[in-house]
Amino acid sequence: MPGTVLLLAASPLGRGRLVDAAAVLPVLAAVAPTVLSGTDTANVVELADPVEPQGVLTRLRAAAAAPGPLTVYLTGQLHLDRRQRLPHLALARTTPATVRYTAVPWHWIREELRLRAPGQTALVVDLHADPEVWRHLHEHPLDCGRTTAVYGRIAPPHGRRGPAEPSYMKTVATLLRSGHRPALDDLHQQALARIPEETPANILLAPVTAVTPQPYPAIPHPAPGGGPGFGPAVGAQQTYGGPVGAGAGAGAGVSAGTSAGAGAGAVVAPDAPLDIPRQPAPPALEDPAPEDPAREDSAPDPHAAISTAVQAGRHEEADAIAARHQEAAADEHGPASEDALHWAEVRADLAMFAGDAARSCQGWMEIAGHRLAAGQEADAPAVEAAADRAHHQWGRIGEPARARELGPALAELRARVPGRRRGALADVRRQLQELQEI
Repeated sequence: MPGTVLLLAASPLGRGRLVDAAAVLPVLAAVAPTVLSGTDTANVVELADPVEPQGVLTRLRAAAAAPGPLTVYLTGQLHLDRRQRLPHLALARTTPATVRYTAVPWHWIREELRLRAPGQTALVVDLHADPEVWRHLHEHPLDCGRTTAVYGRIAPPHGRRGPAEPSYMKTVATLLRSGHRPALDDLHQQALARIPEETPANILLAPVTAVTPQPYPAIPHPAPGGGPGFGPAVGAQQTYGGPVGAGAGAGAGVSAGTSAGAGAGAVVAPDAPLDIPRQPAPPALEDPAPEDPAREDSAPDPHAAISTAVQAGRHEEADAIAARHQEAAADEHGPASEDALHWAEVRADLAMFAGDAARSCQGWMEIAGHRLAAGQEADAPAVEAAADRAHHQWGRIGEPARARELGPALAELRARVPGRRRGALADVRRQLQELQEI
């Protein structure tokens, strides 16, 4: 099966440029696609200093939807948006005042990759941080998701005039030009060994264990308290936890040569991918309720059972498993608790996989309503994501009568949660008007 490679180099034009990201692309482009991918054949997509966040999202989504291994080589710089204090990948037109609208939210990248099969996705990154996001990373580690292997570094502000060199990525590209791609663990270590003067000040990223393949599509776990991610210790080798099903994280403390867990919640990115490639399913797994509560931690992972059922086309069974867990979480923690909302999100995704766009749309609208009623802001990522998913699924409803029925509720939600795409409410109203004429 062919692999897919995405080469993405992005940084602002002008004085805001911290790193000359595009300088690495000629070196990477000189590497054979099969070497970049580590597969017998490969397709390569290159994005050099892109301008529009939605354009980057579209290319990333297409790459994530491709079957087979995916390797993303990402060079750029990180900034925080002033409203939500979330890390963003800066693009060509990004300025400190326009981060929210001209840069790519990091959680978009994480969530676009979340439904890919574990063990099939790798991020190789050379990121440079401005002073604000560098301080932020010490308290809020960068979360790259459970199923994506991440290698690379985050460099601090260099304090010199002019942009820094993407030396880590250039070194990776130079090593690959030999025509041989070693295991990414080895490639990462070889690259670090060639830039020893920089690594003591960097946050170094590498997985602690190989990711174990699971049934596809993988349903994410809730991460208690948001879950730990890449730790902030400077000069330490940051690593993240094991395979899906291993828990919310492998550890929280970080020191040189030690590991930290990385969790991923169930929050979805705006308008996340819907057409997911399938892979052969392993033998079906059951979802038994443990007889002894003390043995509950060793019970089979319900997410794996759900994934297996979806893969086999047993959509009602998958939804029934998720419904049981949602009901249990609601009874124990309340229907608006993160545990219960996680399972509600899983069920909304399951409706999507089953081809029931109306049920998926309704589910996402209910999730957004619960979050708003719980006091979450309208521009909170989880709220925006739920509204965007509801909107997207509404547009896929094939029955005009059902779309007309759900449209007013979606318009009301869009009035409260406009999202990042301008004109969302106007779009709903326009489509509702067209539906009235059918």
